[in-house]
Amino acid sequence: MAKKLSLVPLGDRVVVAPADKEGEKKLASGIIIPETVDKEKPAKGEVIAVGPGKYEDGKRIPLQVKVGDTVLFSKYGYDEVKIEGQEYYILSESSILGIVK
Repeated sequence: MAKKLSLVPLGDRVVVAPADKEGEKKLASGIIIPETVDKEKPAKGEVIAVGPGKYEDGKRIPLQVKVGDTVLFSKYGYDEVKIEGQEYYILSESSILGIVK
């Protein structure tokens, strides 16, 4: 996703394009079980934009993630926004659990 985003995150914020969700499961009996019933798993997505970093002791600390990284993040640690019809998540770098290599 090499599209130029018209949103610039501030501080230690990161903009992530969510990965496609696996969706619901349907049992043989026809009962549909939503994805939320399963064990809570972290969400996954691609980093689209990063902020300049946060200040600590008067010095700016750059973020550890970069544009293009695929990351796992807490399902409850983001804000959803829709820009030009595309859904994005804005989250703090501290909500990112890890980078998928």
